[in-house]
Amino acid sequence: MLHILPETAGDIIVVQATDKLTSTDYQDIFLPLLEEKVAAHGKVRCLVYLDHNFHGWEAGAMWEDAKLGVQHRQDFIRLAVVGGDSWLDWATKLGSLFISGEALYFPETEFLQALHWIDAG
Repeated sequence: MLHILPETAGDIIVVQATDKLTSTDYQDIFLPLLEEKVAAHGKVRCLVYLDHNFHGWEAGAMWEDAKLGVQHRQDFIRLAVVGGDSWLDWATKLGSLFISGEALYFPETEFLQALHWIDAG
């Protein structure tokens, strides 16, 4: 499940993922928001918070994530991934190869630092 957080404003997108992400989360929530922000601002700054109840992606959601990365690879200024699992660090590094902007992983306790980082660049 994906929630748009109140820090979303201007060219900044902040979302929280909990439980499992589905293709519907991408198609009905994230993609329309991303396209709206890109149309208005050209590029976006994004923070994805994978909370302690996050349990991964359904197969369809992984496909949607891959398509989004290809279609919107030029649309990110900065992308922060915040979460408690250490594997997210290497996953973020791998994902950074597919976008033109910067991408960094932050531990779950550093949500505010991640928010400041995406806004600073």
